[in-house]
Amino acid sequence: MTVPTSLLAQTILQSCKAYGVEDIIISPGSRNAPLTLGFTGDSSFRTMSVVDERCAAFFALGIAQQKKKPVVLVCTSGSALLNYFPAIAEAYYSRIPLIVLSADRPKHLVDNGDGQTINQSGVFQSHVCAEEDLILTDELEKNTINVDICKKVLSNCIAHSRPVHLNIPFDEPLYLTLPHYDIRLEDVKHEDKPVAKLVSDAFKQIWRQSSKKMILIGCMAPNTLSKEQIDHLANDPSIIVLTESTSNVHHPNFFNHIDQLISSFSVADSERFRPDLLVTMGGLVISKKIKTLFRQYQPESHWHIDQLEALDTYFCLKKHFKMSPDQFFEQVYAEKNNVESSYKNWVRATHLDRLIQHEDYLAAIPFSDLKAFDLLFKSLPQNIQLQMGNSSTIRYMQLFQSDPSIDVYCNRGTSGIDGSLSTAIGAATVANKPVLCVLGDLSFFYDSNALWQDHTPTNFKIIVINNGGGGIFRILPGPKNTITYDRYFETTHQLTAKQLAKMHGFSYYSAKSAGSLKRKLRRLFKPCDKPMLLEIFTPRKQNDQILLQYFNHFKS
Repeated sequence: MTVPTSLLAQTILQSCKAYGVEDIIISPGSRNAPLTLGFTGDSSFRTMSVVDERCAAFFALGIAQQKKKPVVLVCTSGSALLNYFPAIAEAYYSRIPLIVLSADRPKHLVDNGDGQTINQSGVFQSHVCAEEDLILTDELEKNTINVDICKKVLSNCIAHSRPVHLNIPFDEPLYLTLPHYDIRLEDVKHEDKPVAKLVSDAFKQIWRQSSKKMILIGCMAPNTLSKEQIDHLANDPSIIVLTESTSNVHHPNFFNHIDQLISSFSVADSERFRPDLLVTMGGLVISKKIKTLFRQYQPESHWHIDQLEALDTYFCLKKHFKMSPDQFFEQVYAEKNNVESSYKNWVRATHLDRLIQHEDYLAAIPFSDLKAFDLLFKSLPQNIQLQMGNSSTIRYMQLFQSDPSIDVYCNRGTSGIDGSLSTAIGAATVANKPVLCVLGDLSFFYDSNALWQDHTPTNFKIIVINNGGGGIFRILPGPKNTITYDRYFETTHQLTAKQLAKMHGFSYYSAKSAGSLKRKLRRLFKPCDKPMLLEIFTPRKQNDQILLQYFNHFKS
């Protein structure tokens, strides 16, 4: 065992052990040497090196996303720490626990012209649930304050499932080690989460009397909702359940194509669709159309179920139930209380009509982004994990059905294009299913340093939709095909992923037509002894019109 002589480093290491931390992602540096030597020298920890700190932070986020346990990030002093910020913001809004350990210069060197030194105190501010500076000391008695700070910060990380930051000043020498710890901390016994409060009779009565109830499920981890409660909701005629691909909840009686369903609603349809009671659960919702609809046609009541927080997304929140979804539905379905209603039957009929129109339109369109996603989702194998990129990629996915055995994730906390690939590779290192990352060209090239590490599993696969720029901007309002638009909004380019794939040891395939894509998808999903990348080239100037006409097709 290699133990740093620094009491500060020993305190950090022992605190992480006490709180059951296992995974440590380290970026290179000298000032963080005591932590690097300590973590790599102790077999209690699983350590990995990722050079680019921005990629490292998203890589750690992917691991924490899968394990639902805190993952540690270790970096040197200076601007290295600032590169963590995009992933810290994503983790904060997606409620993913990360522990940032930033090495720093002693306080008297900060803002006094010392090299690689910035003011690191409080850099993440409102995007962490705890942030503290440790105190530089070599005395065991004075070090007790550091023990207390570590306990406070790490317990906050676990209790709130959000990122935290410890800033740690180290003085030279940095590389001295011992064969044993000078201090030892007891393992922390985590208290069970408090028993959920009862749903009052008054709220149960509202539930029973509402003939138009809607359950809207945002981003949620697989298996969050039990089969028993899924069946209750599916068989209740007064309830419609709206899901998205990232909800990871499936039933034939649920409705998982929200934009497709509501895009052509008339005023009368919107009024009929408006629920008496809207019950939401899970994280952020992708569909902008449903947010717009319910902000205009507000439900009479909105309840949110979550053990920690409730967001007033539709500006009509009446009640926050601090419990799990299973706990809530176990109470409201404790006795039979279905009310007579035609609500679900009307929505089902509308939904089936949309599905027919969907298939008719797809059968007639040329090769494009939309056609590529159609072919992809008809080819996906069962029992894989999808890590989706943001922007148009995750929105296209909402138009298609995936097999219930496929788990879906996307960085929807801040919904940025940065870090999707890094998150996917981090997730793949611990996932219990093969991982496929699907993302756009700008997102891929922006995060291509994610490939610069040696932890990528051989069964990891990437699909890049290369439409020559930021295709989503062609869908949004504004002038098209001008020099300003092409350069500053769409940011057109002629890049391909071929040489990057070769440099990082990926098998590379490409497709430019429907026939070619079908063949390459069959090859992509065959076993291979190294990771694979499929690049799909689609027509830049046709994709937006094909998608806009898709939604117009429902109006006809």
